[in-house]
Amino acid sequence: MNCDKIVLLAKKPGFTSFTSLNSVKKAFNTTKVGHTGTLDSFAQGLLVVCCGKLTKLAGNITEFDKSYKAIIKFGQETDTLECTGNVIKSGKLPTVEALENALEKFRGQIMQTPPAFSAIHIDGKRASDLAREGKTAQIKARPVTIFDAKIIETKLNSENFVEYAQIDFSVSKGTYIRSLARDIAYECGSFGHLIGLYRTKVGNFRIEDAAGFSDLEDFSIENAIKNINEASSELNKKIEFTKDFLEEIQNKSVGFTKEVSVLCGFNNIDLKNDDVKKDFMNGKPLRSYMFNIDLHSLLNKTSSAVFAPDGSFMGLIEKDENGKIKYKFVIN
Repeated sequence: MNCDKIVLLAKKPGFTSFTSLNSVKKAFNTTKVGHTGTLDSFAQGLLVVCCGKLTKLAGNITEFDKSYKAIIKFGQETDTLECTGNVIKSGKLPTVEALENALEKFRGQIMQTPPAFSAIHIDGKRASDLAREGKTAQIKARPVTIFDAKIIETKLNSENFVEYAQIDFSVSKGTYIRSLARDIAYECGSFGHLIGLYRTKVGNFRIEDAAGFSDLEDFSIENAIKNINEASSELNKKIEFTKDFLEEIQNKSVGFTKEVSVLCGFNNIDLKNDDVKKDFMNGKPLRSYMFNIDLHSLLNKTSSAVFAPDGSFMGLIEKDENGKIKYKFVIN
């Protein structure tokens, strides 16, 4: 079976992204599998998975905007900013009005400080590793864009203060929803952390098209509260895959066609003939005579997917910020 595919996979809460990929490995009987952006173990939702030779794409299609549904518990902050961490701060709950006013300040471009427990590297070490060692990492704030943030549902206590809120976010690459939960809570005069996170969109890819989507529970405040203990207790369990699920993964997988390339945000360009195809595969200097367009017409800082005359995907090239055109990789 050809395993050079892209798979949209619906990750369940309570398992790591790495463990969740075992279903794709089993479906295609391959170990060459990689995803284009991880999800925390407590989170659920869309993973865009590259298999076989297409694993080379994984590091090149991460520039996507993303959409999430997030459930914030107010009144407590944890060291990890999510439900598996230890409570380090406690405070009062916000009003609905305070939450609505806070969200107004979290639309558009903002400066965001990533969580201490994150994969960001500081002096060669992950910030999360430093945090586990009890060291304080100085993580710089960086610009991110919040395209939209709106309240979906709230759960109030007997005095009408917000205990939990589900918020729909549309954000740029590199945005940490855990940090948004922390900072929105601060703006409300409270503390907060995530108890649920659901990634619904990655670029043009949607969770509704993912294998396993129908098996996901309804994402709600009540279900998130119910699943906290269950999710954390499942982290070390083995995932069992049914035959139907493995077949669904196979049936919903796609090859890297020109249509899929556009969904990934690439330009498409064609090699002129089979002779230049050999030149391309052998890594000869990239020249306009090899393609159906003048390479100088490409925009700087853009990647282009290269296709052979028969429509097969050959690799990626890039025009860097200085206008130099170079190979990113070739599919052999």
